[in-house]
Amino acid sequence: MTEPTTIYNRPGELLRNLIRFDTTNPPGNEVACVNYIAELCQSLGIETQIYAKDPNRPNLVARIKGNGSASPFLLYGHVDVVSTANQDWSHPPFGGELIDGMIWGRGALDMKGGVAMMTAAFLKAKAENVDLPGDVILCILSDEEAGGDYGAKFMVEEHADVFDGVKYAIGEFGGFPMYIGGKKFFALQTAEKGICWTKVTFRGPAGHGSMPRRSPENATYKLAKALEALNTHRLPVHITPAAEHMINGIADGLEGDMGNALRQMLVPEHTDAVIDELGALGRRFDAILHNTASPNIVQGGDKINVIPGQMELQIDMRIVPGFDPEAAMQEIRDLVGEWGEVELVRHSAGTGYLDMGMYDTMSEILLHGQENAYVFPLLISGGTDGRHFTQLNIQTYGFLPMDLPEDFDFLLTVHAANERIPAEAMDFGTDKIYQVLHHFHD
Repeated sequence: MTEPTTIYNRPGELLRNLIRFDTTNPPGNEVACVNYIAELCQSLGIETQIYAKDPNRPNLVARIKGNGSASPFLLYGHVDVVSTANQDWSHPPFGGELIDGMIWGRGALDMKGGVAMMTAAFLKAKAENVDLPGDVILCILSDEEAGGDYGAKFMVEEHADVFDGVKYAIGEFGGFPMYIGGKKFFALQTAEKGICWTKVTFRGPAGHGSMPRRSPENATYKLAKALEALNTHRLPVHITPAAEHMINGIADGLEGDMGNALRQMLVPEHTDAVIDELGALGRRFDAILHNTASPNIVQGGDKINVIPGQMELQIDMRIVPGFDPEAAMQEIRDLVGEWGEVELVRHSAGTGYLDMGMYDTMSEILLHGQENAYVFPLLISGGTDGRHFTQLNIQTYGFLPMDLPEDFDFLLTVHAANERIPAEAMDFGTDKIYQVLHHFHD
């Protein structure tokens, strides 16, 4: 690229370009997408550096110098995406098509849309020679969707010096609105649950398929009982400070019975009953008040005419911030341990609050131009690369602002078929991030 780019003025177009790189993880193969962003930076004279554990899975670091009145500020996001297999899409998932004001494609929300916003704001700050309070670092990462071994985890463990002095960062997932009780609440993510992936092994006598073993000793029977238990029982209630701040933050913006009902969820003996009574609204809070266990992979048997002697169930368990993984697995054992052996596959701690020093500034920027809107600190039920940067004492704010209409359910669209984002939301988010680059502070 020989001419300086101006694509920072067209973040929707930038997103469409990013979507057209198929970075499905596995295998990821993010190299072409990362190199494209590197070329955009280089066209404006921004120095870039590539760090890679695998050359096909690189990570980009670009830096713009500031005036030194604040610590360096980090913008980071991943360009790998989850699979579209067995999903029925209305438009090609890697087409990046603009149809009826919507940009369609895998990653539109998670998180190439956010990467495009950050990159556009970063490039614009360079092109317009903004007097930045401190250095701004743009870090484009691989492999978030599979745990970050080639991305954030690798960068934090092998190249921590890149982030020396950083106190605050912007990453996924917050910035989107939730509509509750007729009011608009923007979620500003400040904490996230941890990962505690678990495997349960069920054993029983093998045998010929023509002679079914309808007994409690059958491995498949044990698996079925475990699945039934997971489907019909919640794990215990856990009220964390992050959940308490989130729910009180929403309740403060509501009036009367609804606000009181939300606060009743913070009373453990009432939590589950209130969640059930609130229906769809309650389900939004269910996962932040419990550890959760989603049985997602079943393996066992290799011939149709042989009764398997062993079955395995892999559970995506997410645990509240600060929860011990052994205690989490004990909750699974209490539920299914009579049928199978429970073991830990992977653990990564969640994040609570490290430093809320930028919360008010980001809230003000998010609400500027909005009427009758509120901001609350979001604890998300999933995980992000933020848990890796926490190891460097960096507070991540999930701040990818999107002014979405009430009938657009962000949480149900992420990772689903027909992932898409309103093109106008890209302009909205880019502007808000650009304002943060003017006003970040220690």
